[in-house]
Amino acid sequence: MWVVVLLCSVAFLPSIPLCSSSSSSSSSPAANDTASLVAFQSLTDSHAILSSNWTGSDACSSLWFGVRCDPNLQRLRLLDLRSNRLNGSLLPILSSCRHLKLLYLSDNDFSGPIPDEIGGLSRLARLDLSDNDLRGPIPRSLSKLPRLLTLRVQDNVLSGEIPDLAALPSLRDFNASNNQLSGRVPDGLVKRFGFASLSGNAGLCGGGPFFPVCTVLPPPPSGPSASVVVPSNPSQIPGSTTTTANASSTAATEAVDDHKGLSTGAIVAIAVGNAVVLLAIVSFSLAYYCSRDNNDSEVAMKTNQKKKKKKKKEYFMDENKESAAEESESAAAGTAKSKLVFFDRRKQFELEELLRASAEMVGKGSLGTVYRAVLEDVGGAVAVKRLRDANPCSRSEFERYMDLIGRLRHPNLVRLRAYYYAKEEKLLIYDFLPNRTLYHLLHANRGGGGGHERVPLDWTTRIRLVLGAARGLARVHVEYAASRIPHGNVKSANVLLDKNGAACLSDFGLALLLNPVHATSRLGGYAAPEQAATQRLSQEADVYAFGVLLLEVLTARTPSDAKGMNLPEWVRSVVREEWTAEVFDAELLRYKNIEDELVAMLHVGLACVACLPEDRPTMAEVVKMIEDIRVEQSPLRDDMDESRTSLATTEDGRLSY
Repeated sequence: MWVVVLLCSVAFLPSIPLCSSSSSSSSSPAANDTASLVAFQSLTDSHAILSSNWTGSDACSSLWFGVRCDPNLQRLRLLDLRSNRLNGSLLPILSSCRHLKLLYLSDNDFSGPIPDEIGGLSRLARLDLSDNDLRGPIPRSLSKLPRLLTLRVQDNVLSGEIPDLAALPSLRDFNASNNQLSGRVPDGLVKRFGFASLSGNAGLCGGGPFFPVCTVLPPPPSGPSASVVVPSNPSQIPGSTTTTANASSTAATEAVDDHKGLSTGAIVAIAVGNAVVLLAIVSFSLAYYCSRDNNDSEVAMKTNQKKKKKKKKEYFMDENKESAAEESESAAAGTAKSKLVFFDRRKQFELEELLRASAEMVGKGSLGTVYRAVLEDVGGAVAVKRLRDANPCSRSEFERYMDLIGRLRHPNLVRLRAYYYAKEEKLLIYDFLPNRTLYHLLHANRGGGGGHERVPLDWTTRIRLVLGAARGLARVHVEYAASRIPHGNVKSANVLLDKNGAACLSDFGLALLLNPVHATSRLGGYAAPEQAATQRLSQEADVYAFGVLLLEVLTARTPSDAKGMNLPEWVRSVVREEWTAEVFDAELLRYKNIEDELVAMLHVGLACVACLPEDRPTMAEVVKMIEDIRVEQSPLRDDMDESRTSLATTEDGRLSY
């Protein structure tokens, strides 16, 4: 039925020109690209996330969210719509945008096949369709993309064989793990990209020691002459049960036919011998089980005791050794009434597994303690925030807050994966980000302290990190534009770095768990002037706090060490005395030809810390101002401006992995 509805919706779409070479000469390329994006949005944006951000008649000049265009040709070059809850099929509408270079559609709910027409985007360099519900084969047409550097299709339901990627010598990043792919692994693929790139595909064979050996099955007598390649493990062959049953039946038939050549006496002797052997086996089995039955109760009791001791020993929330065992038993008992609630389709785990996980405390904040919990069965680590002093609220109210926070997905936000609610215990489970915070990068080992030599933080990295944090905060403000919910705790210690070095803003939305009157004093963000009187959090106060963060990045001063004044006041006083150069961190002054960029970023920061809330820009405007600052030190502007997955670049300007 949904197919009929989809076809009908396509049929009744207005006739719009697509951005193909056959477009009417009267339509500009930018207009054609915009028309394609409008058609794409109308079919995939059922939650109206894009419609609230895509305003204006032209996608390029109106600066639509997630859209970047070539400044000279005004053609669509980047489409980054990760984590926007888009759904429906990936119809080949976008394939007519021939200048598209970077396409990121991961972490959505797309279904159906990957269109073959994507293989016609000859300029495509990065394609990320991971973490959706895509089905069918990986199109062989993708092997015709000569400039493709990244191909990510993991965490879908793709099936069939892997196409030969040997024709893509430029491919640097490939991942097709956690699908339903089958058949022989192409030669050299595992050596080139590692076993992890194909793990979670039970039907694959060959490709080295990580997969079972492929077996060539002979064709049936009346079938085609081609052989069939399957894994040597029968359990990995679709329909293997039927095949085995048929084979057994055939063997039995052949055995009966062979009996025709035996004498009657031989057949009787064979039957008697089989009966004797069977009787011996049955007698031995009865004796064994009877002897073991006497000890079953004692063994079971000892096993249960060991399990209880093990649970007490491994309980990861052991802040107080005397009460840890009681808390463990209490939490385990609560699993019957409460359970972990997840927000996505990723591999999940039970609360009991989390309570048994080995862990270490990695920090304490105003809302509780954060642990790094290692889940061996899942094969990874998560960050667990154990709320201690949150404002008491009912289960329904807490679940409503969690739904507001958990539905928000963005590459520059630390995503809430799950939560647990009980009357005396509340847990928030996030992705664990292995790298340090922006605060640590700016301030650690200044002056040679700590026994480690400080690694200076270069200008290109600083601007990338603040741009990522700005994008994340802007997304929070856009998502909660109607309710005006703020982040409430913007500071450099809450800008975390993921495994690729990209900035991710944490703790967004947790201000909802505090009494608004006490939230300002409880949270450690950089308070705006009006908050001294109102004691209220606001999106305008978030902008002020982000401005303080920008000044912190430029000056390498913490807000509390600015010679008796708060950091914005100190910066203004230095600028008034026309000693602007004295503002900037000495580590930045070693770089040549960035003075204009430093001053431009300083103006952005000062605009954010305007004394009156109404004089401050919105975060969407802040993002645009930062994006307009040209960072000449970057070897590859496309990846600096448009790709948010990595900070590292090689000498030839490509991303390193």
